[in-house]
Amino acid sequence: MEFKVLATDGKARYGKLKGTHGETETPCFMPVGTLGAVKSVTWNEISEMGYSLVLSNVYHLYLRPGIEVIEKAGGLHSFVNWNGLILTDSGGFQVFSLGKLMKISEEGIYFKSHINGSEHFFSPELVVELEEKMGVDIGMVLDECTPYPATYEYAKHSMERTVRWALRSIKARTTDKTAIFGIVQGGTYDDLRLKCVELLKGLPFEGFAIGGLSVGEPKEEMYRITKLVAPTLPEEKPRYLMGVGKPEDIVEAIEAGVDMFDCVIPTRNARNGTLFTSRGKINIKSAKYKNDFSPLDPECDCYTCRNFTKAYLRHLYVSKEINSAILNTIHNLHFYNRLMKKIREAIKNGEFQEFKKEFFSKYLTF
Repeated sequence: MEFKVLATDGKARYGKLKGTHGETETPCFMPVGTLGAVKSVTWNEISEMGYSLVLSNVYHLYLRPGIEVIEKAGGLHSFVNWNGLILTDSGGFQVFSLGKLMKISEEGIYFKSHINGSEHFFSPELVVELEEKMGVDIGMVLDECTPYPATYEYAKHSMERTVRWALRSIKARTTDKTAIFGIVQGGTYDDLRLKCVELLKGLPFEGFAIGGLSVGEPKEEMYRITKLVAPTLPEEKPRYLMGVGKPEDIVEAIEAGVDMFDCVIPTRNARNGTLFTSRGKINIKSAKYKNDFSPLDPECDCYTCRNFTKAYLRHLYVSKEINSAILNTIHNLHFYNRLMKKIREAIKNGEFQEFKKEFFSKYLTF
């Protein structure tokens, strides 16, 4: 994997990331295709929107369809017929979400399938093996996702285990075709976060992620930790803020020096009738749109906005038509990609602060 920072504006960075299956400009947003599919849209539509990097999940794909099926298909790219880049989350967060269905030990994580209750075990070594067998471009190492709130001692032990697992992950590698990223943990404790960075940044990772945020902590804490950690990560490597994806949060994190983002928000909200526009979010199920024959967002040129009115989109939603999820998702993902393009241009032109000011004046006052 190659990564180059090509322009900066303050701490905000514009760059290019190249992997085995293509390249993407950064800052970038990754649509979430957990099971090898982005919900409600086809791979062709994802490509036509301008996305070249998507996220899938080792935990879910390991359980279904299983690594044997993906290997027989020739890898994850061949299985899903996607020619762009794929990053896989290790499943650490998903296993963390299982609660009583999982148990963490020094060896790894024992867990029961959320599908049928069958028992499984993930070690740092196995996760790297699975990611390499899938042939993904970027694999996240197995980490312990520290919950919020957590005591200082718990967060400390969790962070230290994450570092030990990171070392084991590096030793388990057998190819450089799949890049791996280290993950910074430490809860909301500044000294633990900075200690984790110091322990990880000298290791031969191709990139680094900030994990353990957007897990229930106040937004102010998320911003504080992001602004603390991002600038301390190696300048020559990509920085990924895991699971954070509200538009306003992305803008704030880019200002702190973050390059990559993922979140289910645009696709999940689309299915729930919440749509992002240049002037803020709207709830398309609201009765006030019943006779509104204007486009969803007059500044948007996506297929949905070019062809359909708010009244029609509301009708589809309240009628529970499948097309509601499809058209809403097309719009939300187009909005995110358009937002990232504007941010990249602003950074290249040295106008990020002007962009940020205009964005918040319109988006948060709707």
